[in-house]
Order: sequence, then C-alpha cells, then structure tokens
Amino acid sequence: MHSSDRDRAVLAALVFAVLFSQVLLYPGVATLVAALGADATGSAFAATPLDASMWFLVAEFAAYVTFVGVWGVASDATGRRTPFIVASAVAGAVGYAALAAVPAVGSIPFEGVLLLRVFQGAMTIGAFSLTMTMLMDLEGGHGRNMGAAGIAIGLGAALGAPIGGQLTEVDPLAPLLVAAGLLVFVGIAVSLVEDRTPDERRSARALVDGIRQRPTLSIPFAFGFVDRLTAGFFALVGTLYFQEAFGLDAGTTGLMLACFFAPFALLQYPMGALSDRIGRTIPIVVGSLCYGGGILLVGASPSVATAAIAMVGVGVLGALVAPATMALVTDLADESERGIAMAGFNLAGSLGFLGGFLLGGTVASSYGYGTAFLVVGGLEIAIAVVTVPLFLRLPLEATDRVRSGDRGDA
Repeated sequence: MHSSDRDRAVLAALVFAVLFSQVLLYPGVATLVAALGADATGSAFAATPLDASMWFLVAEFAAYVTFVGVWGVASDATGRRTPFIVASAVAGAVGYAALAAVPAVGSIPFEGVLLLRVFQGAMTIGAFSLTMTMLMDLEGGHGRNMGAAGIAIGLGAALGAPIGGQLTEVDPLAPLLVAAGLLVFVGIAVSLVEDRTPDERRSARALVDGIRQRPTLSIPFAFGFVDRLTAGFFALVGTLYFQEAFGLDAGTTGLMLACFFAPFALLQYPMGALSDRIGRTIPIVVGSLCYGGGILLVGASPSVATAAIAMVGVGVLGALVAPATMALVTDLADESERGIAMAGFNLAGSLGFLGGFLLGGTVASSYGYGTAFLVVGGLEIAIAVVTVPLFLRLPLEATDRVRSGDRGDA
C-alpha cells in the first residue's frame, strides 16, 4: 500500500473518531444535562430541560466558531500539524472527562458546566479541523482526500446517534467517557501519520492577509454554509416533520434519516474521486441544483415510501456535492495556508448548522413544514445559480483537474 493510501485511511479513521465522539452526546442530551445538575440549579440557562439542552449544544458550537481559526493559524504559522492535534485531542479528552466528573464533585452551577463545555469544544475542534487539514496535505488527488474525510464525517454522524442512545440507556455519563477515550486514541494514533505540512512558515498576520487576498475561497465557504444548513435542517425539522406528517415513531424516523445518511456516507469517496476526473464545477453546481430539488421533493412527498426514495436521492446528491466542495478549498488555498483555509470552511459549516436549526425551526413554526422545505431547498438552488458566473471565471487548470503529479500518485 502506498504511504499516502495508508495515511489517508488512518486520518479518515481519526476524523470519524472525533465526529463520532461529538455525536454520541446528542440523543441523550436532555438526560445528560439533568445528570450534570441542570434540574437542580437556578441558572437562567436551565429554566427548562429544553433550555439546558440547547445551551449545552450551543456552548460547543460557539467554541468551534471562536477557536477553529486559532488552531488553523497556529498550525500554518509553525509549519506543524501533529503536535497541535495531539494537544487538542488530549485536552478535549480532559474536557469530556471533567464533565463526566461533575456529578461526583457536586455543587457546580450550570454556568460552570457550560464553561467546561466551551473548553471541551475549543479543544476538540482543533483535532477535527487539523486532521482534515492533514488530509488536504496528502498527494493522490484532492477529491479522493476530501472524499475520505466526507465518508468519515458521514459515518460518524450516522453511527454516533444510535450508539450514543444505547450508551445513554446504560448510563447518562457513558457517552462522555467513551468520547474521552476516543480522543485519547486520536492523540496517540495521529503520530503514526507523516506530518506533510509545507515547510514555509509565515506570521499569523501574513496568513490572514493571504486568505483575504483569495476571495475565490468564499465560493466553497458559501456552499459549505448552505450544505451544513440543510443538514441542521434535517436533523431538527426533518425529524419532527416525519413524525408529525406520517405518524412515525422514533425508530422508524431513524430509518428514514438513514435513507439519507447511508448513501451520503458511503458514496463520498467515489464521488470525490469522480470530481478529480471531471472537475469540481459539475458536481458542485449541477449537484447543488439537483440537491435542492431533492429537498423540495422530500417536503412534497405524499407517502412514507416516496419520502424514503427522495431521501435516498438527496443522500446521493449530497455525496456528490460535499467532497468536491471540500476539495475546491484545497485547490484554491495556497499550500502554506491550508490550515486556516480549512478552518474557514469549518467555521462556515458550523454557522450553517446553527442556521439550519434557527431558520428551519423558525420558518416551520411560523409558516409550516411545506414553507420550510421550500425555503431551504430554494437556498440550495439559489446558491448554485448565483455562483455559475463565478465558477466560469475560476482558473480551471488549477482547480478543476488533478495536477499530473497528483494523478500519478493516486
């Protein structure tokens, strides 16, 4: 096996481990915050179980948004990835373990729990973003590398929720302990991969200025924002829609979501490799147009069967768009700015996921599910239409094809 192929597999496994550890907490979040003392405090952040759960999730995403750029700049400025991944993974594990220890310590206000959550999130995002950046540094085709990241992300999301739910049934704190163990594993295993960070070192200011001088990066950032917005939309609004519109129970709803997650996860790598062959424009632009149309079909489906078929189609189209979008970040970013470029992409994605919660939930509650599907699907279509002229002006030799050296290493 070529060293790049081996490292690609290891790094994909580490991306999976980090995301899987994050998603483990979601199914039992209400039970978890109760175990952490949310129901025994007078905190304004825990007035109701819903409030406590929401702020517990928001604290992590807020930390992601705030600190992802810090890790990217630090890595690019020093020309190293591995030490920062080790440090962030181990510190993230400490954060998870500290949260698990809260019930044993006792008398910690919920604000203190949220601060621990912010610390854990600020550390964990470093391991996640920089591991993806190490995939960017590999040879063999940017689409293949980002396809490996995509399949890891998709499988982490698909498997984390059901396994996290089962762990919560055993003990509400079990997901925290498993997450801590997984991050320790990440910190150890990343040393098995060669650090291929470009040797060039630049100041933090020079890195930020360099990104500002590449406005074309706003294209994949914008697509990343909208794509994650649709994921957040399905995670919240889609779940409630299936249960209310078709009377599905939680188990059947999970199977419905799996109709999306299974093809979305499993097809990321071949779709990423396809974008190396045919370029990024068709998968991103045409794929997004069809992806938005698929979302509209889900909302308009008259039965469970047709909705399930539409969800499969949306999953396939999502797998076409996602790795090509991440690969476009690699294509457009300078080699010495990949850490901060991927940080920017993950920042846009985190904001998009939050936007999916807020926009989808607000529109659905005010105007109904049909309008919510129309708005979110329409946004996906609109961004594809608006960016067509921008794609036509991109330097296609640099961005739409794998360079001959990369193709030879594939």
